Amino acid sequence: MKKLLFTLLFLTLGTAWGGVWEDGLAVYEREDYATAVRLWRPLAEQGDVRGQLILGGMYNSGQGVLQDYKEAVKWWRLSAEQGNRLAQANLGLMYANGHGVLQDYARAHMWYNLASAGGSQFGTENRDIIAKKMTPQQIEKAQEMAKACQARNFKGC
Repeated sequence: MKKLLFTLLFLTLGTAWGGVWEDGLAVYEREDYATAVRLWRPLAEQGDVRGQLILGGMYNSGQGVLQDYKEAVKWWRLSAEQGNRLAQANLGLMYANGHGVLQDYARAHMWYNLASAGGSQFGTENRDIIAKKMTPQQIEKAQEMAKACQARNFKGC
């Protein structure tokens, strides 16, 4: 299942893969996750939005690294700050569940809302689910936070 989700992630990114990316994908598909992390980490550290997204996912699921939700949040935040809607939706999930961060429905709603505004169906669906657990005041606060975050080009959210 994880392998299928990862493959779908690559297809969703709509990116032409080559070189290090292609090598990383080949070893990932052979379930050599540690080598995939070794190949993709330098790209993530250099600010590559895809590398950050993927590395966050690997920390979230413990593939090739020890599972570490805080580290997953770190990488997804870097990707989300570059406008990556998948990373934004993933941050929403982390805040909704309190994985790697304190549980915060307003912040979860904010990230889901930002992902939704970028076209993420996952973001839209989860924003609407989390809204059912919130007061109107909390939703209003989350919407204000999303507007402010968007105005800052996703920096410091």
